[in-house]
Amino acid sequence: MLKLNFTKMNGAGNDFVMIDNRSATLTLSREQIAHICDRHRGVGADGLLLVEPPQKDGDFRFRYYNSDGGEAEMCGNGARCFARFAEPFKPGAKTLRFETVAGLIQAEYDGPLVRLNLSNPKGLELGRKIRLAQGECEIHNCNTGVPHAVLIVPDADRAYVGQLGAEIRYHADYAPRGTNVNFVQKLGADRIRVRTYERGVEGETLACGTGVTAAAIVAHKVLGVTTPVQVLVQGGDVLEVDFRFEGGNPVDVFLKGPADFTFTGTIDVP
Repeated sequence: MLKLNFTKMNGAGNDFVMIDNRSATLTLSREQIAHICDRHRGVGADGLLLVEPPQKDGDFRFRYYNSDGGEAEMCGNGARCFARFAEPFKPGAKTLRFETVAGLIQAEYDGPLVRLNLSNPKGLELGRKIRLAQGECEIHNCNTGVPHAVLIVPDADRAYVGQLGAEIRYHADYAPRGTNVNFVQKLGADRIRVRTYERGVEGETLACGTGVTAAAIVAHKVLGVTTPVQVLVQGGDVLEVDFRFEGGNPVDVFLKGPADFTFTGTIDVP
């Protein structure tokens, strides 16, 4: 039995188990990670994050696992929590750089908030048509570290996030790894509402940092929403996404929002 110290955090309601693995001595199996993230038998979380020694030019290495135990490239809300959790490991620093599968991320501390300079998105594709059970649907795609499909809806509260999100997540057009799915409603000139079905969690989460980033970029291009975009997420928090376009591609992408400590503890992991 493995006895594991952890810290529980959340970024806009998207919750994570944080573990200090700077010693690089901890190895967890997919089954162990899923057990830790299980809300009935474990700590309960949307994902698990490890702080590890850097391999290249960062201060630390960022390792992120979804609640099903599978490793993912990036998580925006998780990255803010990672930066806040790792802040004591670099005393006095106002910024932190960490290595992710999606590239080098820089975090800046802004009072209780964390502002991330994300790697440049790729694969922006607007107006793609796919066939669903309900008929043809227009979807916009953007990879903000992980793939995201974006649907514009008139009322996010009435969107079939679970049913439609699962159908698109597993759609043949996104095989074999699938995609995350975001339902976006325009609320004002610089404000949108987003609900997200997350791959790996296999359901709706209260927020998704990479998802709101993809949604903001698409809303800017398709709905004319101005930057910085204020994004209301399912958990009730408002995240801020800023960026500019260069040569038709989004660059200088920033995500700002909360990163809150919930509790610390110890868990026995079989």
